Amino acid sequence: MGAYCNDDLCLAPMYNFASSQDLRLSKHVHDNVHGNIYLDPLCLKFIDTEQFQRLRELKQLGFAHLVYPGAVHSRFEHSLGVYWLAGEAVQKLKNYQGLELGIDRFDIQTVKVAGLLHDVGHGPFSHLFERDFLPRVLDGHWSHEEMSVKVIDHIVDEHHIEIDSEMIKKAKEMILASSEFALPKGSGEKHFLYDIVANGRNGIDVDKFDYIVRDCRACGLGCNFQFQRLMESMRVLGDEICYRAKDYLTIHKLFSTRADLYRTVYTHPKVKAIELMVVDALLKANDYLKISSFIQDPSEYWKLDDTILKIIETAPKQELKESKDLILRIRRRDLYKFCNEYAVPKDKLENFKDVTPQDIVCSQKNGGVILKEEDVAVSNVRIDLTRGRHNPLERINFFKDYESEDKFSIPDDRISHLLPTSYQDMIVRVYSKKPELVAAISEAFENFQLRTYGIKAQVHATPEKKKRRL
Repeated sequence: MGAYCNDDLCLAPMYNFASSQDLRLSKHVHDNVHGNIYLDPLCLKFIDTEQFQRLRELKQLGFAHLVYPGAVHSRFEHSLGVYWLAGEAVQKLKNYQGLELGIDRFDIQTVKVAGLLHDVGHGPFSHLFERDFLPRVLDGHWSHEEMSVKVIDHIVDEHHIEIDSEMIKKAKEMILASSEFALPKGSGEKHFLYDIVANGRNGIDVDKFDYIVRDCRACGLGCNFQFQRLMESMRVLGDEICYRAKDYLTIHKLFSTRADLYRTVYTHPKVKAIELMVVDALLKANDYLKISSFIQDPSEYWKLDDTILKIIETAPKQELKESKDLILRIRRRDLYKFCNEYAVPKDKLENFKDVTPQDIVCSQKNGGVILKEEDVAVSNVRIDLTRGRHNPLERINFFKDYESEDKFSIPDDRISHLLPTSYQDMIVRVYSKKPELVAAISEAFENFQLRTYGIKAQVHATPEKKKRRL
């Protein structure tokens, strides 16, 4: 693999052995995905701070390790991986098109800094904190990308890191590039550099390259996607990164593998049951612990990580009893009970609105147990190829060969008639918070489907043994 060099800040091509001189000038760690990763002096200044070291206490996949025991890797490892791949990607462009594109040492270092720090503002428990907890306690919008930018400024000020102000400005813009807070870039910018770490144009970036391979490995799943092929063949045309036409299916494999991970790991029914319980525990503890207050101040934010559950669990405070009871149920595998699920019909996706516990309770027929909203938990699971109901490959440009200067898009039907014609799944799952209510909630859920779609959209009825289990 390549290595950082003090004299010219160059990286050797990926997977080549660095010279002994390069090794002496570099710090390196051994990563279980990329092998030896060489760390440059500037990035080491960021790594050796309490704010960055906090990432060791954030599991990359939240609670997936309670279903896939090997999924205990952290955002620290992932951030080092993205740093490495970002450097490799920009160096390859420099090797092949450096004079044409004007890539210099400044550009290489900027992209590496952006890759390293892209998740430094990430919240606990994967995306649960940002997507499921904070919207319930905040009026405004909060994103980990925005928080990363604030934390970066705090690290620079707190630790007196000497870094070019223009470099840190551009690194922050690269981190925000795929978010709704992306900043407009000037006409003189090298726009293609913003495609490397967080690609808001079409979703192909080294962030995905790393976490897809890393997550598959940690969970013991096969991964047929090979990012190395794309990094070797990519080329800048018209200020955007393009790919060879023959790599169309490799790119499709990137998006389909990501969708498979969402379906089988990230949104596994048991994982979602645990997440629903954790959100309830955090909501009940928030008034006492003021968890949501940590997100306002970067100087306090670094104290917020996955260990908050242990703090709740071991605190001798009566105010936290309900939260502690929920966490104890997770420890003892007394989870919210999965009742059933259905995939929203394709023709209903466009106007779909999230199903709520109220929708289920209001679908209960008279007689029997009277359900309350607090008895029901609903998970609305969206799985797509990164662009909702749209095909992400429509936003990608290709080229024929290295002699050609033309770029073009490729319609799916020019490649294969076996590729999907729909690019999003919406799955509605319903859980009972009490075992004795599974039968009543399952019946109400079926009634909801009949009332909404005229059919029972679920694949099969809730098993009788699950209804009888107390």
